[in-house]
Amino acid sequence: MRLVRLRLAQLLWLVFLLAALFLAVGALLIAVDANRDNDLVKFVLEGADRVDLGIFSKDNGIKQFGGDDPETKNALFNWGIGAVAWLIVGRIVDRLVRP
Repeated sequence: MRLVRLRLAQLLWLVFLLAALFLAVGALLIAVDANRDNDLVKFVLEGADRVDLGIFSKDNGIKQFGGDDPETKNALFNWGIGAVAWLIVGRIVDRLVRP
């Protein structure tokens, strides 16, 4: 039972880590104005849109910026906070499940 809980905790941490990675890399891709016709860029941005849960959305998230280049500011702020939130919750879940 101990080994099962350990493996489950590792798997859950990996899922939370991947979600945070999608958000962080997605924000970076928007900031560097990556080619959105590229399949890999498209995959990462679509993944980030899925894991932002609507709360950390770059279009309608926690904070919306205006002025110069609002999309980049929104992505960096909202997806950045979302990535941190995924990591914090992931560590809490890991600690709760781990034996």
